[in-house]
Parts: sequence; structure tokens; C-alpha cells
Amino acid sequence: MRILLGLTYYRPHVSGLTIYVERLARALVMRGHTVTVLTSQYDRGLPRREKLHGVRVVRVPVAARVSKGVLMPTIGLVASKLVAAHDALSVHLPQLDASGIALRGRLLRKPTVLTYHSDLILPASPLSAVVNRVVDTSNHVAAWLCDVLCAYTEDFARHSRLLASYLSKVRYILPPVEMPIVEPAAAADWATRHGLDSGTPVIGVAGRLAADKGIEILLEALPAVLAVHPRLKVMHAGPVEDVIGEERYRQRLAPILQRFMGCYTFLGTLEPDEMAYFFSNCDVHVLPSINSTESFGLVQIEAALCGTPTVASALPGVRVPTQMTGMGLTVPPRDVDALAAGIMKVLAEPGRFKGPRGPIVAQFSPDHTAARYEDLFEELKGW
Repeated sequence: MRILLGLTYYRPHVSGLTIYVERLARALVMRGHTVTVLTSQYDRGLPRREKLHGVRVVRVPVAARVSKGVLMPTIGLVASKLVAAHDALSVHLPQLDASGIALRGRLLRKPTVLTYHSDLILPASPLSAVVNRVVDTSNHVAAWLCDVLCAYTEDFARHSRLLASYLSKVRYILPPVEMPIVEPAAAADWATRHGLDSGTPVIGVAGRLAADKGIEILLEALPAVLAVHPRLKVMHAGPVEDVIGEERYRQRLAPILQRFMGCYTFLGTLEPDEMAYFFSNCDVHVLPSINSTESFGLVQIEAALCGTPTVASALPGVRVPTQMTGMGLTVPPRDVDALAAGIMKVLAEPGRFKGPRGPIVAQFSPDHTAARYEDLFEELKGW
């Protein structure tokens, strides 16, 4: 089957949505399908066309940028050619151009599946309010035009401002997550290289330095945790300097982060093997997200695969991974005291939040996710 995947940002951009689509695309290729990704050339230094891990990537030039969004005047022409040349469409929202791609799928009678990863919430401003409304309208049009909507969990779907209006069209597919098994000696070597001493409690943070991730909530909780664990270290893996649309947030956090220079370390973007070493050296992983731009938190499953529990915000969808695995707990979003208490509880009772790796691998393997999409496309072809 020739499958077209559409999304705004693809590799080398790093986000949960990007990682999801990359894993899905590679798994579909491994299952024998021809896969093309239609995305933006958000960086002019990126090639317009290339092949990554067997996946054909087509990037459309960006004429202008509005916060995290991009305007691509030629995407209609490119999408028309690609939709006609493929057997099935998998479009990933939020995406301004989703309605146009879905319309082409409807007109050309191609099975079209829209996966809704999260709500779009831009930084407050008059322009952002307009952009949010435009993207939401496009998403609703796309949802009406598509054959099926996909969500990770029913918990998120029932609370989503988009999916809640189309529950009869929603199917649930768990996201693809993979994490290599770490040899203890390699994990210990990584710890030594990063200055982690045996017995030093380590909090891990995995994600972009972005406002929706709620890093300021963790920073406000740190003094209470440090009072009990004065040798505590925080290791933050993920993009920091070049996070699109987050310059003001980074500047706002800078003076607060300065207070914790002795214990807070930014590692930058890590490769998959490095992420496995990172999670394996954390005593607790923290995901203090504050709104519905986070709908699940793939990093919670990545951490669990490395034996590390998570303290996460009890947001719709985000509260599901710890319920499934038993590896961690959730606390009310934006609640500094609850977050500090949750971290200290996990640090005090580490054995209580451990679980077996096997069932997690089985539920979240990229091949399992790809097989669910494959079955869905085959079903839609028969409609």
C-alpha cells in the first residue's frame, strides 16, 4: 500500500508528534508499505526531498511563520499530486493544512484517517487568538471530511474541544514507543560522564523547553524537594535554544533557572540510545504539563521501559500512562505543593512504582501501532 502521512513538522524537528509519526512511518515501511511524509521545509537548510530510514520526505517551502504555525502557498499543488499518487492518507493534527488534504482525500476517494494529537494553544496575543480560531476551523472541516479520527485514549477524546464533537468517528490507537534495553555498565558509564554520583537522587525532565510543559512549576517545587534531598540533581533532555515560538518563555525562565545552576543541567537533544541511558539514571521522571497541548506524554512510556516512574499532571490523557503501567502517579496541574509531594513520595518508595517491561513493550511497539493503522486502511478501502 502507498501511504501518505501529512504533518507540519518532521525530523530533524523534535516533538512528541514528530517522534510519533517518525516511528509510525518507519514501522509501516518495515511492514512492506511505501511511505511518503508531506511536511514543511521549516528550515531552509533542509532538503526539499530526501529519504530517511526508507521513508520518502517531501518538504514544502515556508513563506511566512506565525508563532508555531507556517504558511506554505504551494502546499495545495504538492498535496494534489501526492494524494492522487497514494492509496491512503494519514493526516496528523493540529495542522493548518489538514482540511485541504482531507478534501483532496474525499474528492479522490482515498481512505483518510486523521490522528488528533493535541489541542493547539498559542501564547496569548490578538494574533494568536486569530490563528487559533483559523486552525480550529480547519481542524473541524478536516474532521468532517475524513473517514475516521484517531486518538490515543478515550479519556483525552471526551475532553478534547475537537474530538468531543465527533466521538462516533473516533477510534483509539495507542502511540508507538520504543526504547533500547540498557546494559548496566553502559548506564553507569553515562552517569560518570555526566557527573552523577552513586546515591545522588536524580529528577529527569524530557521535552522541549516550552510554556506548555510547565517547567516553571517544577522550578517552584524544587526548594521543597531540595530541603529533603540537598544533593538532588535535575537532568533535562530536549531542545532548549531553538524551540520554535518559545523565545519569550525561555527568556522568562532564565533568571529562575539561574538560581538552580548548581543542580539543574540541560543535556540538549539526545539520540535514542542516549535517552535510554538518561532515563535509566533517573530516579523519577517529571512531566508537569499545564494544558491540553499534552494529550498523553510518550516520554512517560519511554521512562517506564527503562524502569523509571513518572510524576505527571493529572490532565485528560496524560493521567492514563501511569494508570496503565502502575509506574508513577499524577498530581493536579499547576499545583506546586502537590508536585513536590509526589516527587518525594516516589523517591521515598521507589519499589512501589516499579513494573514489568514486557507488557509495556507489547502494548506500545511501533509494529503494533502500524498494524492497527494498516487494519484501519484495509477496512476503509472496503467501505
